[in-house]
Amino acid sequence: MTEYKSGFIAIVGRPNVGKSTFMNRVIGQKIAIMSDKAQTTRNKIQGVYTDNEKQIIFIDTPGIHKPKHKLGDFMVKVAENALNGVDAVMFMINAEEGYGKGDQYIIELLQSIQKPVFLVINKIDLIHPDDLLPLIEEYKSKYSFKEIVPISALEGNNVDHFMNVLAEYLPEGPQYYPEDQITDHPERFIISELIREKVLHLTREEIPHSVAVVIEQIRKKEDEKVLVQASIVVERKSQKGIIIGKQGKMLKEIGTRARKDIELLLGSKIYLELWVKVQENWRNKSFHLQEYGFKEDEY
Repeated sequence: MTEYKSGFIAIVGRPNVGKSTFMNRVIGQKIAIMSDKAQTTRNKIQGVYTDNEKQIIFIDTPGIHKPKHKLGDFMVKVAENALNGVDAVMFMINAEEGYGKGDQYIIELLQSIQKPVFLVINKIDLIHPDDLLPLIEEYKSKYSFKEIVPISALEGNNVDHFMNVLAEYLPEGPQYYPEDQITDHPERFIISELIREKVLHLTREEIPHSVAVVIEQIRKKEDEKVLVQASIVVERKSQKGIIIGKQGKMLKEIGTRARKDIELLLGSKIYLELWVKVQENWRNKSFHLQEYGFKEDEY
C-alpha cells in the first residue's frame, strides 16, 4: 500500500504576485479573494487540497511589504509567522515584474528556514519564453532553492506538475482534515471576504484598502432562505458616498455580485442586507483591528 503524505505549505511573496489565484486554482473553489490591487489578503487563509495519495494544506499569506499603519504591521507579522511550523515554503514571484527590493527582504527571511523552499515563477503567460531563463538564473544566484517551477496560476499552466513536485517533498502523515473540507476558516470570514472583493473590484482606485466588512448576522428564515446582514466599514465620509453611489446604485451592484458568490458557497438562496458605516482611521486603532477580526493573539 502506498504511504499517505500530508503537510503544510506557506505561500509567501510580494503583494499581487498571484498567491490567492494559485490557491483558488488548486482548491477549485473561491476561498481567497482576488484583486489586482496589492494587499488583498489580510489574514492567513488555509486552503486544503486532498486526493487519494496526499493532503496539502496551503497557508496563503499577506504580501510582504513595508507597513504604513498598524494593519500593515499586522499583515507582515502574519506572513512572517506563517513560516514557522510548516513543512515547506513556496516563494512566489511575478514573472513580469522580475527581481525587486521586496524579494531581497523575503530571501533574507528565508535564510533561517530549515525546510525546502520552492521558487514558483507565476504569470509566465505574460512574458516571452526567452525572458524566463535569465530570470531563473538571477534568482538562483540569490538563494539555493530546492526546485524552480514556472507556472501560470490563472491559465493553469504547469500547476499540476508543481503539485506533483511538492508531493515528493511531503512527509508521510495523516489526513488532517475531512476530504470534503477546503478551508479552516468559518463561513462568516469567507462571506465577509467575498463582499470585500466586490467593493475592491467595483470602486477601483477610489476606495483603497481602508475597507473592512463585518458580518452582523447570518440566520435561516422561515422560507429556508438565509439572511446575511453585513456592514462595510470605511475611514471617511467621502468613501461612504462612493460605496453607496448615486441613488444607491453602487451598493446595489456590490450586493448583487456578492450574493451570487455567497449562494454558491452556502448552496442556498440568500437575502443580503448591506450597510456602510464610517470609522475614522480604524487601521491604526488596535481596538478596531481586534473588532474587525485582525487578532494578533491567533498568530
